[in-house]
Amino acid sequence: MALYIVRRVLWAIVVVLIVLLLTFAVFYLMPAGDPALRFAGKSPTPESLALIRQRLGLDQPWYEQYGRFVKAFFTGDENGWPGLGYSYVSNVSVLSEVKERAPRTLFLILGAAIIWLTVGVSIGVLSAIKRRSAVDRLSMGFVLVGISAPVFWLGLMALFIFWKKLGLTGGTGYVPITESVSGFFSHMILPWCVLALLFAAIYARMTRNTLLETLGEDYIRTARAKGLSERQVIVHHALRASLIPIVTMFGMDVALLVGGAIITESVFNIQGLGWLAIDGTLNQDLPTVLGVVMVGAIAVVVMNMVVDIAYAFLDPRVRYA
Repeated sequence: MALYIVRRVLWAIVVVLIVLLLTFAVFYLMPAGDPALRFAGKSPTPESLALIRQRLGLDQPWYEQYGRFVKAFFTGDENGWPGLGYSYVSNVSVLSEVKERAPRTLFLILGAAIIWLTVGVSIGVLSAIKRRSAVDRLSMGFVLVGISAPVFWLGLMALFIFWKKLGLTGGTGYVPITESVSGFFSHMILPWCVLALLFAAIYARMTRNTLLETLGEDYIRTARAKGLSERQVIVHHALRASLIPIVTMFGMDVALLVGGAIITESVFNIQGLGWLAIDGTLNQDLPTVLGVVMVGAIAVVVMNMVVDIAYAFLDPRVRYA
């Protein structure tokens, strides 16, 4: 196990370097404009532009710029780890921007993940047990609605009904939990439910299909022949094996949402990492985009590792020798 984790960590470093190189190539080798001009503001002088290019390292060859950025990212700089530099637009440390926006996105993902995992797996199990019954048909109807309804439409409808008409929630915006616990939950409950609905529908369908397939295996028939109750057969044998693809999908969904919950953040004005990435892209703000990209890449790598290790606990056939 230890050797496997070491190999995974080394591979994770390689993946991070590749992501860095690709993003760097897009913004440096195929520029849509001089970053120094955006950093300098209106009517810059040639002297100020030269000074800014020197400060940002834009006067050096691309490979030296890339090497300096990679070194700063892994070893840190005088402004703290990682060395992501300053925004070209606001001249604010990218690290401080990421620290400010990350909790909003992480809380959004955490709350939605708890809802979609609980609701989706529960509905999928119930639908598989009650196959071809009214419960199964209602569950698949829920899946159809959840998959078909656009997230932005659901968000707008939820705001209109529960905030505008009924006044049950706090509406748009973000309230830190340290300022007000009730305000935090009041503003986050709608984004959680809206984001969770799509994933809950997908997880319900996946759980139903995998559980039905597992219930047809020989070892399930053997467990039933030994006299085990149906609950023991489903919970301790069938469901455990069926959760392997669910765990894989869950790990990737959570990781990708770190920088990809853009629509939900925009509709509810949460302004997390997804919003920061879009704003940085529109303004061609390389350090900001790189900061969000690196956070997302690290999230994907870490969740991949967690999922692979979780396999050993869910399926005894998995070995890391």
